[in-house]
Amino acid sequence: MTKAFQKIYTKDIEILKKELPELPQNWDGKECILKLKAADYNWKQMEWWAFYFEYEVKKLLADKFSFPGDRYNNVCFDLKRTINWDLKAKAIKSDETKIILNDKSAMDMSIEKSGCHGEIIALCDVEYNDINRTFQKWHTELKGGKSDYELAREDRTSVSRYRKTKAELIEIVLLILKKDDIDFLLTMKQGRNSNGKPRPEKYMLNLEKIDKFENYVIKL
Repeated sequence: MTKAFQKIYTKDIEILKKELPELPQNWDGKECILKLKAADYNWKQMEWWAFYFEYEVKKLLADKFSFPGDRYNNVCFDLKRTINWDLKAKAIKSDETKIILNDKSAMDMSIEKSGCHGEIIALCDVEYNDINRTFQKWHTELKGGKSDYELAREDRTSVSRYRKTKAELIEIVLLILKKDDIDFLLTMKQGRNSNGKPRPEKYMLNLEKIDKFENYVIKL
């Protein structure tokens, strides 16, 4: 890779390292969901904290990056300046160290076009303080009742995960993925759509092997 090419995303990194520490770090579930609802931004989602991260990043970088990024077939990346970037959030105390990225073929095309693809990963300490399901009930009532997805899940199983009631943003990892890095990613198969056609495969990243990639850590 030439020095000239390396400069393509250097300015992206500089802006992100300067601006992202300005994000709010302590997220109360009810407050964040009400803020998302007022903005009509994915406020009904169970994983509200991941969408709250997206929402705050888009507000913060609205005049510095394009939202959304490039589109490949049915996949649209979250933001772009000189390269495409995706936004992801991960609970740091989870036993699962893998994080799902994006559509495999779309990311391949993004890398082919720009030479690399970026990931902005929020690492969060989340709190499950909903033993009596009061937070879950509050969110369900706010939505006007259970969604079709929730009802279908209840038909399949009586088990319902405890909801995250709070989250603290601990650090942010900026990851640069180049063509030679693809071999270090995992692939996730997604089964089939309702019409029987296979769903597109997605790339996955094992956070324990993040040092195999060019990365920048923003500690908050």
